[in-house]
Amino acid sequence: MEIGIDSFASAMYGSNELNSVDAMAQLLDRIVAADQAGLDIFGIGEHHKKEYLDSVPSVILAAAAARTSRIRLTSAVTVLSTSDPVRVFQSFATLDIISKGRAEIVVGRGSAVEAYPLFGYDLNSYDALFKEKLKLLLQIRDEEFVTWKGTFRPEMKDQPVYPRPVQEKLPVWVGVGGTPQSFVRAGMLGLPLMVAVIGGETERFRPLIDLYRKSGAEAGFSPDQLKIGLHSPGYVGEDDRSAIGEYYPGYAETWTKAGRERGWPPVTRSQFDSQVGPKGVLIVGGPDTVAEKLLRHSEALGGIDRFTFQMDIAGLSHEQLLSSIELIGTKVIPKVRNASR
Repeated sequence: MEIGIDSFASAMYGSNELNSVDAMAQLLDRIVAADQAGLDIFGIGEHHKKEYLDSVPSVILAAAAARTSRIRLTSAVTVLSTSDPVRVFQSFATLDIISKGRAEIVVGRGSAVEAYPLFGYDLNSYDALFKEKLKLLLQIRDEEFVTWKGTFRPEMKDQPVYPRPVQEKLPVWVGVGGTPQSFVRAGMLGLPLMVAVIGGETERFRPLIDLYRKSGAEAGFSPDQLKIGLHSPGYVGEDDRSAIGEYYPGYAETWTKAGRERGWPPVTRSQFDSQVGPKGVLIVGGPDTVAEKLLRHSEALGGIDRFTFQMDIAGLSHEQLLSSIELIGTKVIPKVRNASR
């Protein structure tokens, strides 16, 4: 199992807002720390809100590529529906060159929809946009000269797209929430799947993952082509008590605020405690607890290939995040891999 971190490049740590220069510098330091600690992957999301600095993830990842040597760098996710697939490919092909073959893309429709009015797209075309643009992105990846015609973009007539990446086939993952059609589509295309599970019990996604595997198999793809990643909120502390004590206040504040925007009820401590429990989605605790929970979640889902922590929207300080990264690299990853042998 690959283990890493996804970040939304938050400029908010609890009640203290950093200026954008300091927040970005700290984020890049954390990516370097993750590289040095032995983490496998670091992803940057895409939002277009005041509290986040990740509107152009490929630029942040390129800055990180120049300071790292081994960690894979990915979007988490690129909102493909509101982007030009040609520019997305060019950006990540350039990142692949800078990183010497370490770039990946996770594409999705976007759970936050502020990009649609910002770039002049109709939310009524939410799925149609993604379907068409994903098809074009994959064609650009597989063909240097592209002939294509669709609804949402001017046609292309035997046009080359440069630069080409270092990797023969730039990895493209599909980021999904809980829509069955999204799982089926990824399976039929044989694309690796990144599942965002942010609430409830992780095992409830097993039927959807089985649907993905079934769709992929019926389309002729082998099990090793149908990779599954899991993205969930989490944090590793020195022990369970300190991890929960450090994580809960900021988590409750952030998700209560998000709830006001999306119509969810406020976070309560009893709800949080259930989410931290054995089947709950939150991967919060000391290294032993976190490693055991990752293994349980993997077993419940029939095996996962990748897990990424979302840590930096829970009011944690830069120092706390650095400490957690070190614990993931030195304690959690070895425990998970030793248990998997």
